[in-house]
Amino acid sequence: MQPLMCTFAKKYSVKARGLKKDKVNIVTLGCSKNLVDSEVLLTQLKGNDIQAVHESPKDDSNIIVINTCGFIDNAKQESIDTILRYVDAKEAGDVDKVYVTGCLSQRYKDDLEKEIPQVDAYFGTRDLPLLLKRFKADYKHELVGERILAGAKHYAYLKIAEGCDRPCSFCAIPIMRGKHISKPMDELVREATNLAKNGTKELLLIAQDSTYYGLDLYKKRNLAELMDRLSDVEGIDWIRLHYAFPTGFPEDVLEVMAAKSNICNYLDIPLQHGADNVLKLMRRGTTRAKTERLLDTIREKVPGIAIRTTMIAGHPGETLEDFEEMLKFIEKSRFERLGIFTYSHEEHTHAFSMEDNISEEDKQDRANTVMQLQEGISDEINQEKVGKVFKVLIDRKEGGHFIGRTEHDSPEVDNEVLINAEKNYLRVGDFADIKINSATAFDLYGEPID
Repeated sequence: MQPLMCTFAKKYSVKARGLKKDKVNIVTLGCSKNLVDSEVLLTQLKGNDIQAVHESPKDDSNIIVINTCGFIDNAKQESIDTILRYVDAKEAGDVDKVYVTGCLSQRYKDDLEKEIPQVDAYFGTRDLPLLLKRFKADYKHELVGERILAGAKHYAYLKIAEGCDRPCSFCAIPIMRGKHISKPMDELVREATNLAKNGTKELLLIAQDSTYYGLDLYKKRNLAELMDRLSDVEGIDWIRLHYAFPTGFPEDVLEVMAAKSNICNYLDIPLQHGADNVLKLMRRGTTRAKTERLLDTIREKVPGIAIRTTMIAGHPGETLEDFEEMLKFIEKSRFERLGIFTYSHEEHTHAFSMEDNISEEDKQDRANTVMQLQEGISDEINQEKVGKVFKVLIDRKEGGHFIGRTEHDSPEVDNEVLINAEKNYLRVGDFADIKINSATAFDLYGEPID
């Protein structure tokens, strides 16, 4: 009798669940560009009257969409681990369907289908209409320019282009994201306007290569005009530029940046190395001397600008002399913000044909040495801010502090300003004038001025 009761209970449970309306949970891994894709998917699902959430802490969604990253080894492993976790949940009966999209799926779809066949379907980076069909939903063109933000509402990433045409030796982005495609300027202005109407005060411009913007659509680099038009959108107080490629950098961008008060004196320009030998191996199309001239021009035309860059340690062919050259370059350039990756040997990239002859331990040691150098530079720069007042955008309250950023800081990757929440009251999403009382290498501490 007991087995029969168990079977009945199981069948009843499945039937009852079938009557319940589907709920989709979108899980995003990787960079801000993936986050924008997930927000577009969220908007399209809700526009089709499908219940959907982004990274819900509740376990009440029966359909999971995982937006994966395939950029470097650690990111790929995180994506695979996440897929396996939700596949286990499916086999345990906790979810009904698991779909996988994004960069890892684009790059390794055939392998993933063989290795993890329990996933209901895999989709590439440009397969949104196909993914929507799984939900019997249509891609609604009237929602282009509309976007439901997954996190904070007071700032938003604005993806101005997709894909990349650069031949960098180490990078698999063109494999996963395809050729560069600029979004039309009118469409971006409309999207920015809609975001501003919904409370967004800061736009973070992103692309695989933002300085290439417009070449495909307008037959010229049109980033300066785009930034100029976006700066006229009512309600946008800050515009921040990310991922500017140094080779062929359009200097008219600097003129717009200097002229417009709501364009942040901030530039994210990934340089990757400071030694000519490695820059050549990386196929970056520039030299240290040209890069230093560009940095001088940027700082001359936009006084007080904060320059953020990224470096790579351990590219095939990087000698100890090359690494020392990179250290000297960093020390001379005194970047306000700097991050570093260890080289990841990615198949189908140009560098994959080279011998990956530097051990992971040596790569990490070199990366640590760079960050020790940068920590000293950052500390010196931050100490100069003590006693000064900065306009700060309050991002969140955490523990005993309100936490915000100056115009020189992008979310998640840069410095933060901490204000004692017991002594002061601030509203998340508002700006405040903050006097800096003390500083560490990567954080500032201050209080509002009356």
